[in-house]
Amino acid sequence: MEQNVIKERYDFVFLYDVKDGNPNGDPDQANLPRVDAENQEGLVTDVCIKRKVRNYVQLKEELKSPYDIFIRQGNILNNIIDGATGEKIEERQGNICADYYDVRTFGAVLSTGKKGAGTVRGPVQFTFSRSEDRVYQAEHSVTRCAVTTPEEAKKQESRENASTFGRKSTVPYALYRMHGFISAVDAVKTGFTEDDLELLWEALLNAFEHDRAAARGEMNPRKLLVFKHSSHLGNARSGQLFESVKINKKVTLSRNWEDYEVIINRELIPDGVQLIEKL
Repeated sequence: MEQNVIKERYDFVFLYDVKDGNPNGDPDQANLPRVDAENQEGLVTDVCIKRKVRNYVQLKEELKSPYDIFIRQGNILNNIIDGATGEKIEERQGNICADYYDVRTFGAVLSTGKKGAGTVRGPVQFTFSRSEDRVYQAEHSVTRCAVTTPEEAKKQESRENASTFGRKSTVPYALYRMHGFISAVDAVKTGFTEDDLELLWEALLNAFEHDRAAARGEMNPRKLLVFKHSSHLGNARSGQLFESVKINKKVTLSRNWEDYEVIINRELIPDGVQLIEKL
């Protein structure tokens, strides 16, 4: 791999929406859409979005080094960790980072297995996504006419409407906001390159296209605003940069992306920071 490791820090704001779908079900709440229990704003975990990034890279690069995926179904992680060459932990970490895009990007716990390889802190970190408004957790009854067992078929013979019932949970509409951080300091440790960075942007903008499901409805990226610093340590606090991006609602009850407007206060963006609108 060409070692064009990134040399500047990045922060970014990612906006995406969902319509009539469940972007991230909560297994502790019968798979209802995740919400903040106190104010009912919708939540999507960082793990959920990282999974979509991993899946996109897997589809595009077909698990070929240096874009293999470490955290994926079917992988036996201890075998990979134990198979990493090198006598020192740093050597084993370096070899795993060189082969696996998601370790190079997000980091991983590699301390399991017989030899172990410590812990890698990735340069790319996501926050939870949070909806701009309170969300309504809609529950819908659904029916099916097919049955799964002969016993169920006999029970339905006496029914006028031979159907069984299920439940589906959705959010009618919600606009979600996620913040991200990319450390040039940690990128040196994992070998996260400019090519890796471009693949990350590509994955964020296209991952929903390859993650369609009836339960998720319509999910679409709406804005990807990237703050590129001119130094490896950064030229402004991330909080200051995020505050420069405001979202105003045009209507009382939002049901479309057009019901919002994004306003950027460029006075809060200091010299040494470039705003790049990827979408």
